[in-house]
Amino acid sequence: MLRSILKKIHYVQALNQTIKKQGDNSPDLSPSNLSDNLQQNLKLLQTILGTSSDIVVREFNFGYEGKIEAALIYLVGMTSSAIVNDSIIKPLMYDTRLFSSKESLVTNNIELIQKTMLSVGGVKRVSSIEPLIDGCLYGDTVLIVNGSQEALVISTIGWESRTVEESKTEVVVRGPREGFTEVLGTNTALLRRKIRNPNFTFETMQIGQKTKTGVRIAYLKELVNPHLVEEVRRRLKRINTDSILESGYIEQFIEDAPFSPFSTVGNSEKPDVVAAKLLEGRVAILVDGTPMVLTIPLFFIENFQSAEDYYSRPYYASMVRSLRYIAFLISILAPAVYVALTSFHQEMIPTPLLFTMAAAKEGTPFPAVAEAIGMGMVFEILREAGVRLARPVGSAITIVGALVIGESAVSAGLIGAPMVVVVALTAISSFVVPGQTDAGAILRLLLTIFAGFLGAFGMMIVLIVVLIHLSSLRSFGTPYLSPLAPLSFGGLKDTFIRVPLWAMFTRPRMLGGYDPQRQEFRLMPEPPSKDSENR
Repeated sequence: MLRSILKKIHYVQALNQTIKKQGDNSPDLSPSNLSDNLQQNLKLLQTILGTSSDIVVREFNFGYEGKIEAALIYLVGMTSSAIVNDSIIKPLMYDTRLFSSKESLVTNNIELIQKTMLSVGGVKRVSSIEPLIDGCLYGDTVLIVNGSQEALVISTIGWESRTVEESKTEVVVRGPREGFTEVLGTNTALLRRKIRNPNFTFETMQIGQKTKTGVRIAYLKELVNPHLVEEVRRRLKRINTDSILESGYIEQFIEDAPFSPFSTVGNSEKPDVVAAKLLEGRVAILVDGTPMVLTIPLFFIENFQSAEDYYSRPYYASMVRSLRYIAFLISILAPAVYVALTSFHQEMIPTPLLFTMAAAKEGTPFPAVAEAIGMGMVFEILREAGVRLARPVGSAITIVGALVIGESAVSAGLIGAPMVVVVALTAISSFVVPGQTDAGAILRLLLTIFAGFLGAFGMMIVLIVVLIHLSSLRSFGTPYLSPLAPLSFGGLKDTFIRVPLWAMFTRPRMLGGYDPQRQEFRLMPEPPSKDSENR
C-alpha cells in the first residue's frame, strides 16, 4: 500500500517537472502589444510561428515613392491566393491615389487603409499578438505596416473543402438531399437557409489548446430556454484539452451520464433535421471539421423517428415507426428469448416446432447460450469488417462471409440451423434503428448471458434494471424518457404514432415552454362548402 502511494507521488512530481519544462521552452503566447517597428513585429511572429515551409512572409513597399514598408503573413493552402493578389496587394501597390503627392504618406494610417483601400469583406484591426496568430492559423492574412502599432487581420480563407452532398448516414426517399460538410461556415449557411429568422443566433468559441477548433452554438432566442443555453455555454467553457477533432470529442465532455450505454446528446448530418429540432426549442452545436452536428437535449424516442416521417402521410409513417419499435425489441431480445426457451422453458414451445428444433440441434457440442454469444461475436466482426473496408469490397465481404460461415457452421455440426435464423433476424432488425446500434449490442449480450443462467427470470432482471436506468437519465436536465416519463398526453401525438401535422398544435412540453404553440388551431383541410361550389 505504501509503495503504491510513493509511486503515485513520484509520478505526479515527474509530471509537474515535465509540464514546467515544456512551459519554459514554449513561446510566450500571452497577449502583448505590437510595436511600431515592422522588423521587430516580424521577428516576434516568426519566433512564435516557427520556420514551417507553408508560412509566407511577403514584404513590399507602397505609397509615395514606395516609402511605406509593409508585410503580409499567411499560410499556403489555407488562404485564397486570388484574394491576396487582387484585393490586397494590387490596391496597395498600384492605386494611383498613392502617387499623387507627398501627402499620400499618411496612408501608413492603418485605419485609412482598412476603410479606403482594401476590397475585402472581412477586415478587423488588432493591436496584440494573439489575435494575429489565431487569424493566421485559421486562414486569414495579416497585414503589418511600418510605423503603426496596429495590424489588420483580413479574411482570405480559401482552403479546399467537400461540396454539399447527400447524407450517407441518414438516407431518405422523400426529403432534402443535402447534408452538412466539414466547413463551419457552410454548415451555418445551410441552417440559415432553413430558418430565416432574426432571432436565430450563433455564438462562436474556440476549444482545444493545440487545435483551437471553432465551435458554434445555435439556437432561436424566442423559443429556447435561457437556462439551457447558459448550461451549454458552461459545459463547453469548462473543456480544457489539447484537441477537438470531431463532435464526438465534445459529446463525451458534456453528456450527463458518461457511464451510460445510452447517449444523451443527439447528432445529425442533415440540416432539415437540425432545423426542426431548433424550432422545437433545442440547442445545436456545430464543430469545425466534421459534418455531424450535435443537438441538445435528446429524448430516447428520437432514435425511432426519421425526417421522412414528417414528409409522408401519417398513416404509413405511423406503421413504419411501430415497426422500428418492434425491430429494436427483436434485435435485443431474440437471442435471449431463444436461449431461455430452449434451455429452461421448453414447455412454451409448440410440440411440432420443439421436435424440429431438437432434431436440428442434435449433435451440436455447445449449449444454446454459447452458440448465441459466439454467433453474435461473428456478426459484430462481419459488421465491423463491412464498415472499415472499402465500400465495394465491404458489402461483398459481409454478404459472402455471413452465407459461408453460417452454412459451414451448420454443415460441420457446430451450431444448429435455428440459431443461424435467430442471429440473421437479429442482425437485420439491428439495422432498422441505427441510433441504438451501440447500446443494442451491449443489451443483447447482457440479456443473452442472463437468459443462459436464469432463463426468463434473468431477462426480466436486466429489463427492469435498464428501465430504471432510462427513467433516471437526464439530458441537460430534461427527462430522457419524456413524454412517457413524466407522462405528457400532448407529446404522445409524436411518439408511437405520428398524427397529422395539422393536429400537432404545440411543441414538446419539456422544450417549448416559452412559446408552446407552433401553429394555429383548426388547420385541418376541409372540402369546399356547397355555397362556394354553387358560386
